[in-house]
Amino acid sequence: MEGGRERPSGGFDNTFRSISFLQAFCLIGVVCLPLLTSACQKSKLKSGVVWAEVDGQPIFRDQVEKIYRNRVSPGGEAADKEEVLSYELNILDELINNQILVAHAEHSGITVSEAEVDTKVSQLESPYSKEEFVQKLKQRGMTESDLREEVRNSLMVDKLINKDIDSRVSVSDAEIAAYYQRNKAAFSIPETEYHLAQIEVTPGPDSDLRNLKNDDAKTPAAARQKIQALYAQLRSGADFAIVAQDYSEDPTTASSGGDMGFIPASGLDANPELKKIVESLKVGQISGIIKTRNAYHIVKLLGIEHAGQGELSDPKVQSSIRKTLINEKEQLLKAAYIETLRDKAKVKNFLAEQIVQHGVSSVK
Repeated sequence: MEGGRERPSGGFDNTFRSISFLQAFCLIGVVCLPLLTSACQKSKLKSGVVWAEVDGQPIFRDQVEKIYRNRVSPGGEAADKEEVLSYELNILDELINNQILVAHAEHSGITVSEAEVDTKVSQLESPYSKEEFVQKLKQRGMTESDLREEVRNSLMVDKLINKDIDSRVSVSDAEIAAYYQRNKAAFSIPETEYHLAQIEVTPGPDSDLRNLKNDDAKTPAAARQKIQALYAQLRSGADFAIVAQDYSEDPTTASSGGDMGFIPASGLDANPELKKIVESLKVGQISGIIKTRNAYHIVKLLGIEHAGQGELSDPKVQSSIRKTLINEKEQLLKAAYIETLRDKAKVKNFLAEQIVQHGVSSVK
């Protein structure tokens, strides 16, 4: 179904590790609007080329270019100057909006406590060792102090948007019904899909380990012992998602509690034994220990979507549509909201003016 969940991009490819639904590390997108990594650097830059001002507060070229470097894939195909500047103009526009939103949140009396910042920073840091996390920040040109300022601004704007936008959005039953009629074909499921979660343990050291306990079975014997201990925990009533977050060695699913998303039945064909196990499970049940060529696994069936036409009377269909419509309304309101704030702010985009007046070649 559209709008209600992620769909997998491929099959198991003989092991669970081939399915990835998460990004390894992302400091951007802490809230629902793009608050950009290294925007916090503006307060610390004493000089440099100013590319924009918002109510007299400068936004520097260095800020834009740092974000550009973080977004562009290393080793990617070289872009021409026009393409780079177009991208940088978009980044600059996002920074302008961000600065306007933060200032408006402050003027509205919105505050964020140290405890709230601590919680969010801990969430970002949790999949990594302290050394790995500091290295990730360095790669983005940030210090831990910069990160705390970025998180504080993000949470502040999150509260502002929730107060002025999200709390005003609602969706009626009539709107849901109308959307369903317009998009009925999107709720037709061509084949049965299984919503799966997994715990994985590998028989060797893993440099990409991302579980909360930083627990890694480094030998085949240690892997067997570990998976048996985890299975015993689950059989004793331990929460599957928490055990996965704490101990699973799959870097792509551990942080989400092992959630692998919805896997079509055909995606299990490469592993008939696994498919048989999954088909034998009831929703909420866990498998026994499954040994593949490269790892041990324990699988939990979180849900099933059977092939056929999803009906409007299905609560899951309604929930999917509601989420889609709420998102559409929120995006529209946010865009209009930011425009009204920009109308009241004094914005000067010097980069845009320079390109218009003197051309691309004038930008050094």
